[in-house]
Amino acid sequence: MIIFGISSKTYQLAVLSLLCHVCGNTAAHPLRRRVRRFSLFFVPLFPVGPAKYGMQCTYCGAYRDLSRDEAERLTHGAVRP
Repeated sequence: MIIFGISSKTYQLAVLSLLCHVCGNTAAHPLRRRVRRFSLFFVPLFPVGPAKYGMQCTYCGAYRDLSRDEAERLTHGAVRP
């Protein structure tokens, strides 16, 4: 019996203070990267597909997907957690 599947891990890249595009309030927006990996016997082996980037407003909870270029531009000069 072979046990395999997909697991994902989320990394927090930075916390940015930005104006929310939904509620209009200035709030913290954690910038995160999610990586999905193929797992065999509960051991993650290799990434499946590209990494996904996104940030979420801590005031209203609105989530926004980002491209890799947008995420890199936002983290340039940001304080790392």
